[in-house]
Amino acid sequence: MPNLLECAAFDMGDALFSAAIEAAGACTTAPAIVGLCGVQGSGKSTTAARIAGVLTAKGKSVVTLSLDDFYCTRTERLQLAASVHPLLKVRGVPGTHDVSLLRERLTALAAACPTQPVMLPRFDKAADDRVPPAQWQTIHERPDVVILEGWCVGARAQPEAALQTPVNALERDEDAAGEWRRYVNTRLLHDYTPLFDLLCLRLMLRAPSFDCVAAWRGEQEAQLPRDGQGARAPMDSVSLARFIAHYERISRWMMMDEPADLIADLDMARRPTGWRIKQAGSVATPA
Repeated sequence: MPNLLECAAFDMGDALFSAAIEAAGACTTAPAIVGLCGVQGSGKSTTAARIAGVLTAKGKSVVTLSLDDFYCTRTERLQLAASVHPLLKVRGVPGTHDVSLLRERLTALAAACPTQPVMLPRFDKAADDRVPPAQWQTIHERPDVVILEGWCVGARAQPEAALQTPVNALERDEDAAGEWRRYVNTRLLHDYTPLFDLLCLRLMLRAPSFDCVAAWRGEQEAQLPRDGQGARAPMDSVSLARFIAHYERISRWMMMDEPADLIADLDMARRPTGWRIKQAGSVATPA
């Protein structure tokens, strides 16, 4: 159970993030679309829910979206794996989301009303597939704020030179020619960058290092439901390590590049230790 100091730290972070969102929202008549990123298991969903609670208490209407819910279906990813590269069977990296659907739903939310409800997809991670439309969330009113949370929200494409050297055994052994990582980088540049340009504010939960991702993601794995239709068995440590390796390159790049306006630095226990406003400029841009 968090102690009083931990609770105070979370409350301070929620207040800072919420104040930044309110300020950004005051500059637009459209719903304020806010991005929240962080490595797997960093607490994005929990943080987004807390921020939404703070804003709702202030009279704001908030919709929270997860980038994960816009994964391509399992069938679509199998087609990508067959036509582009086998590693695209695994969900999560840029190129495995339905970016067109997400952009369409973000646009539709700006006009949501009882006569024009907006249905938002849901993805079942245990079954590794999108749930039927009958189970999607329905929004009946235009929100003041839309929070889009996801591990690579706001990520920028890497310079070509950065793609030359594998970052782990997965890339070395299963992407020796670099075709997968170049495809992912290209999709990030051409599909995701225009999507992220819709964000009026970018928030980041910054992990202290990539080393903590295995433990954090392992906790998430243990909490997945196991009794639903099509639910899979939990991943063992070897499978989990391989799964995480798919995200290592971009995760490490984001921790260096810090593509955000406001950053919360976390410790190994995911507690915020400080907050920073990102300075203008950055590490590198695509060549």
